[in-house]
Parts: sequence; structure tokens; C-alpha cells
Amino acid sequence: MPAGILRVCFVVIAAVVNHPLLFPNENITVPENTEEIIQKMKEREENLRLERLKLEQEMAVQETLTKSSEKATKSEEHYTYDPLSWNFWTALSLVVFLLIELWRQDYQEGTWQDYSIEEDENAVLGKAFKGVVLPDKVTLVNFYERCIQSVTGEIARNRELVEGFADDLLEALRSVCNRDADMEVEESIGVGSMYENWRVQKPLACDLIVPFSPPEPYCFKFETWLSGESVPPDKQGYGMIKICRADENSTGCICDKTKLGEDLLCLLHSKRNQARHDNHVEDLLCYKDSRYLDGDQVMTWFQVALTKAWNKISHKYEFNLTFSLLDSPGALKIKFRSGKTIAFNLSPVVQFVDSDVYFISHFPCSGLAEGSTSSIHWFLTFAVYEKRYIQFVSKILPVNSCHLSCLQILSFLHGKQCSLTGPSSLTNYHLKTAMLHLLQTHPTSNWASDFLEARLQDVLKFLEKSLQEKRLYHFFIGNRNLPEELGIPVVFQKAEPMNLFRPFVLQRSAYRKTMDTFYEMLRNTAALINEYTVHVPMGRATPLNKEPL
Repeated sequence: MPAGILRVCFVVIAAVVNHPLLFPNENITVPENTEEIIQKMKEREENLRLERLKLEQEMAVQETLTKSSEKATKSEEHYTYDPLSWNFWTALSLVVFLLIELWRQDYQEGTWQDYSIEEDENAVLGKAFKGVVLPDKVTLVNFYERCIQSVTGEIARNRELVEGFADDLLEALRSVCNRDADMEVEESIGVGSMYENWRVQKPLACDLIVPFSPPEPYCFKFETWLSGESVPPDKQGYGMIKICRADENSTGCICDKTKLGEDLLCLLHSKRNQARHDNHVEDLLCYKDSRYLDGDQVMTWFQVALTKAWNKISHKYEFNLTFSLLDSPGALKIKFRSGKTIAFNLSPVVQFVDSDVYFISHFPCSGLAEGSTSSIHWFLTFAVYEKRYIQFVSKILPVNSCHLSCLQILSFLHGKQCSLTGPSSLTNYHLKTAMLHLLQTHPTSNWASDFLEARLQDVLKFLEKSLQEKRLYHFFIGNRNLPEELGIPVVFQKAEPMNLFRPFVLQRSAYRKTMDTFYEMLRNTAALINEYTVHVPMGRATPLNKEPL
């Protein structure tokens, strides 16, 4: 008995030592004196090794005493019972270890992170980088007006040109498609930074999604990772699209429920008709030997249809149209005779039920893909809801609020840093997600234009904490605090939160590169802004750990 109890205690101690996140520290910032910490870690490692040896010796003594007592009694029951007792305590130790491991995983990723009750972290960046400074409000405003606000007019002109041309191109596409056999293309929808008014990086490419649906009498049936059907739970954020006949389950025919016999034949569902339907389904861009919509085939069909449509209307325009990326179905580039180019993206999507969530086959690469994904798995995009939420918040924020200015400055700094040190797995989508979380938790009065400097600090602190914890939740999936006016499907609000930084757990090299790029951006912030800003004589740098005004 004592030996078994010692085994269980040893397993618990080992779990605590190997998983220190069970007892996280409140301050998880990078220490100032790295050598001193390493020395303390070595001393702790030595103490733990001595503790382990001491426990092993005690266990050996207990086992020796147990064996000696067994020999003294010479009882066969003890000999027959001992293996069973050992197996019992071993099994109990394994169960305890598994429970601790499962609890640790639930503790880290199983619940929505309530950002509104986070502890005060104003000193986080100050302790991590004592000499890092941000420009003051005057310098930031001067920088914004000089380098960012100047592109607003160009964005509006590009958007107007692209929207008009896209409508004409899609109308031509509908005319060249077979309405009885091809997919039906709907009107395009503008999404992304160009339509949320915070795009700063060139090329100023518009993103438009193009919903499509199957021809009659077919319809789409959707399966997501939440439905518990064909999509595995590890494909969080993905779904599959099955093509079915609209009357497949509603004909009321009894031929499938009863045996008609060899002499009777159903005129509605004969084998010949069934074979013809199956062949038609294959023609509807399905994956081989299945009824699931194939993203690769959709990409090929969409590119061929766009090429035919352009050939039909090219005589009306004095520019050339080409595909800029071969692995993206609608990455197009307009090239004028003067040499000027305008890029835009037309992405085919499928509407999820009656919502503004869409399945998209080829989502822009974020650098955090979790392995290879089958062409029948489609990513769910909430781009329309993101644009709608930003518009909703903008109506209740103070006039000339700083939320978009803050996001534009962050995007500019991150883009410039990536041009210096190479691509990073931290993307503009992550920056926007962080901003959305803060918009939800901060009072509206805190987003007045006078607080630009303070909000910029908040976003940087939020991003650093998220990167250190490898945890940044999708803003809509699992978020039950969203306004009802948005109309988010309840199934996604009640789902488990989706961690966008989950791939960092396994992709250590990508995580290290991302952290290095992020901290390098912090160090270079003042230099990057000053490089693109007219010198302000009264400018004064402010430490990152300064309290908000």
C-alpha cells in the first residue's frame, strides 16, 4: 500500500515539474538578466534531480521492507495478491497522469479567454524592453497624415474602377456559361481592408468574393467540424460541401422502402436515371467517386470561365488582364499601356445556409497552415461580418476615432519590418483580430483621437501576450458577447473557441521567427516612423510602459 501511494505521488510531482503551466506566473515577460535566470534554472534542475533520487531511495526502502514482511509471514495470499496490487497502483498512476494532462489542455485552450477581465499589464513591454520607446502623439499624427492618409484618395479610385469592371466581367461570365449545367454566379461582395478603410500597403488590391450555387435541381448540403459528420474535429474552421438533388429526400417514392420485385420498375428512379444523375454530379466539379465539391476543380472552372468572359469583352477596354497568381483562382491584374497596374482578387465562395458566412476554397496563405488540407475541405470566412462589425462599432465610437488609424499604423510598421527581415507568420489578419478584441472590451470613449498613442500601446501589449501564450482566439467563433444586430449564426457563437495561434505549438521555427520579427519591429518603431515623417522639433518619445492618459 505505501509503495503504491508513493508511486501516485511521484507521478503527480513529475506532471507538475514537466508542465509548469499548471501553475502559471502572473508575469510571463522576458526577464532582464537572462544569465541569472539560466543559473537559477540549473540550480532548480539539480534540486529536482536530488528530490527524484531521494524519492527513488525511499521507494526502494519501502519495497525492501514489504518484501521482507512478505517472506516472514510466508502467506500464499500475499504472493498471489501482490501482482494484482502492483497492477492496480500502476493503473491508478496512469489514470492520474492522464487526468492531469487532459486538465492542462482544457485549462490552456478549452475556454474562451475573457479579455475584459485581464490583469493590468502596463509594465509588460517596459520590463521586456527597457529602452524601447514609441513616438509621442504629435509625431504619430504627423506620420499618419504624411504617409497613410495620403493613400485614401487612391483607394477610393481603385475601388470604383475595380467594382465597375468586376460587374462587367461577371455579367460576361454568366453569358458564356451553360445555365443548365454550369454553376450559377451571383453578384460580387467587397471585403477586406480596402472595404474596411484601413489598407496601407501596396499594391492596393481589392478583395471581392463571388458566391455561386449549383444549377437546378441540385443544392448544397453543408458539413462542418461542428456537425460531427465527415469533418474531423481537428479541422477546426473547415467544412465540406455535398451536392445533392433538391428532391432527393422529398419525392415520397416508396421504391427505396419496399422491394418491387423483378417484374416491376420505378419510372422515377430507374437504374438508368440514377446513372445519369451520378454522371451529372461528377460534371458539377465533384471530387472523384464522391459528391463533395472539389476546390481544385472549382478553381480550374472559375479561371477558364473568367478567361472566356474576358475574351468576350476585351475589345471594350484599353488595358490587358492577366492572372497574377497561378495557385489562386481569381488573382487578377489590370495592366495599362502606361505601365500602371491594378491588382484585385475575385474568389469563388459558397454561402453557408442563409448567413453571411462563406466557404472559400483557396484562402490567402497566412503562414500558419496546419499541414496539408484536402481539396474537399473548404475554409469558413467571416469577412462580411468583420466588415459589418467595424461599421457597427464606428457608429458608436467618438467622431474621428483612432481605431482604424491605430490598425493602419500597425500594418504599416509590420509590413516595413517584414520587408527588412523577411515574411512572418504574424499577418494583418492577426493584427485586425487583436484590434477587434480590444474594440469589444474597451469603453467607446477610450477610442477618441487623443488616445491614439495609448491604444497603440494596448494593441502591442495584447499581441505580445498572445504570442507568448500562443493563443489568439478567432473573434467570432466561440464569442457569445456579440451584438444580435450582426446576425451571427448561433452554431458558431456556441462553438468551442478557435485558437489562431495553435499551429505555433508544433511549428517552433515559425514561432521563433515570428517572435524575433515582432520584437525587432518594436525596437525599430521609432526609427521607422521618423524615417517617413517630417522632423517635429517639439517631438518627445514616450516609454511603452507609460500609463494611458
